Amino acid sequence: MNLVKQLGQFPDEKRKEYFSTLPNYLDGKFQNILPTPALLEGESMTKALLQSLCKVENTSPKSELPYVVTDLKNLDPKENVLIWFGHSSYFIQIDGKTFLIDPVFSGNASPMPGSIKAFQGADYYKPEHMPGIDFLLISHDHWDHLDYKTVQALKNKVSKVICGLGTAQHFEYWGWDPHQLIEKNWWESVDIAEGFKITLTPSRHFSGRLLNRNISLWTSFVLKTPSMNLFLGGDSGYGNHFTEIGRQYGPFDLAVMESGQYNEKWPYIHTLPEQLMTELQELKTKNFIPVHNSKFKLAQHPWYEPLELAAQHAEENNIPITLPKMGEKVNLKQLGNNTWNKWWKEYI
Repeated sequence: MNLVKQLGQFPDEKRKEYFSTLPNYLDGKFQNILPTPALLEGESMTKALLQSLCKVENTSPKSELPYVVTDLKNLDPKENVLIWFGHSSYFIQIDGKTFLIDPVFSGNASPMPGSIKAFQGADYYKPEHMPGIDFLLISHDHWDHLDYKTVQALKNKVSKVICGLGTAQHFEYWGWDPHQLIEKNWWESVDIAEGFKITLTPSRHFSGRLLNRNISLWTSFVLKTPSMNLFLGGDSGYGNHFTEIGRQYGPFDLAVMESGQYNEKWPYIHTLPEQLMTELQELKTKNFIPVHNSKFKLAQHPWYEPLELAAQHAEENNIPITLPKMGEKVNLKQLGNNTWNKWWKEYI
């Protein structure tokens, strides 16, 4: 596969001219609300890479992880469900509309074949398993969220793509119809159907598919449907944006939250386990599902630690948590009625 094609394309002059008028764009790059270095002060990328070579126990599962086979193409149209596919990929059917978020179904989270491979059992679902998708949501253009092979295989199944500014340029370069593409800035909303509204909200992260960072926008989403209010988190370190999102758009019935691939050496761009409960409280969410885990090794913590700590901290703080296996249906109308098994404990 052509690596140059996979890289995508820089925003064109018309886009850059518009971006330059925006308060969160400076010197050709999008900016976080707070200063956000990629690494902790005093750390270097060389030191971080060397540390990544040190052996840490249980960063990958020793056996195939469990998954549930759900026939997505034959769901009852009246069902209101969320189905997680591992890492940050998940499907939502709610109030008669379908959404697919950050699908990565190619088996790896890197442009280099064979690197950052999906764990066994975490890669069952493929583009051919997907039904028609009304709205494809892309939080940012990192390889583990925007997968060229996957989105190209889904092209004929997707009606609309919703993403942050600049990310649509990749889709145009890959041959998508510009009329399918909706790109917005933080705090901008789109009425996507009667009773449905999507608002792009800040996250504290970065973007880039190789060396050029932050030429497109990273985002979270608020999805308001006729019957529910959902927060779809994307990748984010802790910041004051959670309080503002909760104030403007909360409370939420469910928040899908990044929980995994963290490290104390990059504390600003990914949420640390002890920060997650604060984010949930500031968002004013009634329930949450921890994602960004259990499929790829992108950090040096044990693969199960994000789920273990999220469940432990949720119990300590009396915050309801949703913990499905990959492929397992989450009934969005009965979030508070389920007792979830800590499925990962059998695979440690």
